[in-house]
Amino acid sequence: MEGSGRNYGSNGWDLFIGRHWKAFVVFVVAAFLAAVWAVLVLLWFVGKAQSDGLVPSTLDLWAMSHVVTFLLNLLFWMIILVGIPVAIGAGIAWLWFSRLPADERREYRLFRNRSRRSNAGGGFSILVFIGFALKVYIDGNWEVPVSTWTFDYLIYSWVTVLAWLAIIFAIPAIVVLAWWILRGRKRR
Repeated sequence: MEGSGRNYGSNGWDLFIGRHWKAFVVFVVAAFLAAVWAVLVLLWFVGKAQSDGLVPSTLDLWAMSHVVTFLLNLLFWMIILVGIPVAIGAGIAWLWFSRLPADERREYRLFRNRSRRSNAGGGFSILVFIGFALKVYIDGNWEVPVSTWTFDYLIYSWVTVLAWLAIIFAIPAIVVLAWWILRGRKRR
């Protein structure tokens, strides 16, 4: 088997990516596209919910019934438009992986049961809050009462902050991942 006798790390990801880097790239691109599609469906539904009168446009008119109705309808559309395609894609990936020889799959040990205990807190939450406050300030809504904001402003601001954070953290992560993959391929 290719690469036998080499030290590829304890979890097998180096070996897996070395042998099946094209499939790995396809899986990563598919996951990225699914995340982008989920955000687009969210933005579509926010606009649809307001234009159809499912929810009021300003936050001061919202009641608990609006929140529950909005979330249930959003869940329905997310399952239909995002969940089903993602489940089909995951099924295809599982079928591809299950067709690999059993010895090779055991060699990878990609998804071992690991017990990890983490006391990590909400570091990401504070970044989102800081980014949201910055976005509100930049937009000139710092002194504007929150109750007068429109629902789509709230959601679009939140998505914008998540996009900022994704750009800040994803670009370096992609560069490091590409370097790691290329370094591993050169070693072989």
